[in-house]
Amino acid sequence: MIAYVTVGADDIAAARRFYDAVLPALGYAVTEGAEGLSYVLPVAPGQAPVLPDYYVKPTFDGRPASAGNGAMVAFEARNQAQVRDLHAAALAAGGSDEGPPGFRDAYGPHFYVGYLRDPQGNKIALFSSDPTEPGRDG
Repeated sequence: MIAYVTVGADDIAAARRFYDAVLPALGYAVTEGAEGLSYVLPVAPGQAPVLPDYYVKPTFDGRPASAGNGAMVAFEARNQAQVRDLHAAALAAGGSDEGPPGFRDAYGPHFYVGYLRDPQGNKIALFSSDPTEPGRDG
């Protein structure tokens, strides 16, 4: 199981505008501290943490942050409409389009996905694969 994902950011304020446009709608709460941003899913008292956490932080070594070539983080949305809405919100919050929401021939008939880059260039996917919604072929 993946416990957490960390991406680097040189501009924490720009990163927060981008991620605040997406992650709270998916249930994540954010805290900001000297070490950057922490997005976590709420946990009921006495329950185990819900994973994964998502951290946006300055680099540990002080060098400029860079996006990993071939690296991507995918967040599951509730449905296709939420994929579209969050993709648009992320673009308005400083992200860049890496592929508009829609079906892709290479994936299953219900895999609906939109791709973005955050302000630092990290690739993000927003997807839904709800079999009760219309699929690619109908």
